[in-house]
Amino acid sequence: MDSVYRGQRHIYDFTRKYYLFGRDRLIDGLDCAPGDRVLEVACGTGRNLALIRRRWPGVRLHGFDISGEMLKNASARMGRYVQLAQGDACDFTPMALFGQDGFERVIVSYSLSMIPDWQSALAQAAEALSPTGSLHVVDFGSLERMPAMGAAGLRGWLRRFHVTPRGDLPEVSLAIARRYGLECTIGDGPLSYYRTVRLQRR
Repeated sequence: MDSVYRGQRHIYDFTRKYYLFGRDRLIDGLDCAPGDRVLEVACGTGRNLALIRRRWPGVRLHGFDISGEMLKNASARMGRYVQLAQGDACDFTPMALFGQDGFERVIVSYSLSMIPDWQSALAQAAEALSPTGSLHVVDFGSLERMPAMGAAGLRGWLRRFHVTPRGDLPEVSLAIARRYGLECTIGDGPLSYYRTVRLQRR
């Protein structure tokens, strides 16, 4: 991953803003309180963490990524306002990475479509919730309401970057919700371009 992002990290945020939709809406819906612990899984350049800090002042920010190159950007952007670590989304524990027993908010933004064992990553994120926590996911949707040619073109373009929309995200999310006793809410963005999932403690 470092070899992929060593060059891309310098233009990553500029290029992704044109097609990673739904991220800001997810952040607006976090409903954080001062002092809440917020974790972003696969935080990349720290773009989302910076917006969370502005939108929800007083939260305690944490982020990790498998790429040390991307974490260089996150560290330069956020400095002392975030605790960062290098880690694998499919195999992490809050205590090992951050000395925390859980988080009030966990977000996963457009990374499940890039993680081969994404089901394990989603389950690990759910395990990282505090007793009052909620998990917020945004990623590519089914694209089923897009014009057929546009959807086919987008899927082909995403494949060039090893990105695969997870069509069974709703089913997997519901199974994880049952496993951990969580409530599950699933939503679709315009033209089913992106999909949101919220898993919350009852």
